[in-house]
Amino acid sequence: MNTNFFNQITQLNFAGNLQLTIAKGVENNLIVSLMIQNEQCGDNAKQLIPPLNLRGTAEELDEGFFQQITAPIQTASGLMVNMEAFMKQLEEAKKQSAMEKEKADKQKKEQEAKDKKFKDGMAKADELEKEGKFREAWMKVPEITEFPEKADEIRKRKTALSDKFATPSLFGTEEEKTEPLQEETLSDYPIDEAEKEQEY
Repeated sequence: MNTNFFNQITQLNFAGNLQLTIAKGVENNLIVSLMIQNEQCGDNAKQLIPPLNLRGTAEELDEGFFQQITAPIQTASGLMVNMEAFMKQLEEAKKQSAMEKEKADKQKKEQEAKDKKFKDGMAKADELEKEGKFREAWMKVPEITEFPEKADEIRKRKTALSDKFATPSLFGTEEEKTEPLQEETLSDYPIDEAEKEQEY
């Protein structure tokens, strides 16, 4: 007897192993149980897919067997393939998430270190200012290039400190120098009383 059973099985287009169990039932009926097993699928949810059970006489099964099993077998097989793809993507997402978390942690640590450096610089400037060392305090204020996000605060701090140690203006310096010179000049030369009378 020639049958095309296995040719039709190959046309089902499934991934994994197709397990077929045939048992004799009552009154010449057969019980056919089919189950897809896909070891590639790492999702334990595949265990929840029930076997496909068909009951009928040999003639009934011969007539409609492949029409009854084609859609469910392909659906179950596709589901397992999708579950495996899902599991792989889920694993990749976990890795990416771990990488992102690690990256975020690294950025957070770098920001904390940067903030500490800024606070330490400002605190040192405050200490030196209290000691009256305004130039040294000005030097300890962090640079704007290192902390561009705090540029306004740094500018204000440096300006306040530079105002405290700023040199007098050019005119103020000249006035201070000229006054003592005039006194010295007058004291070095005696005033002639006759010249004084001529002036008046």
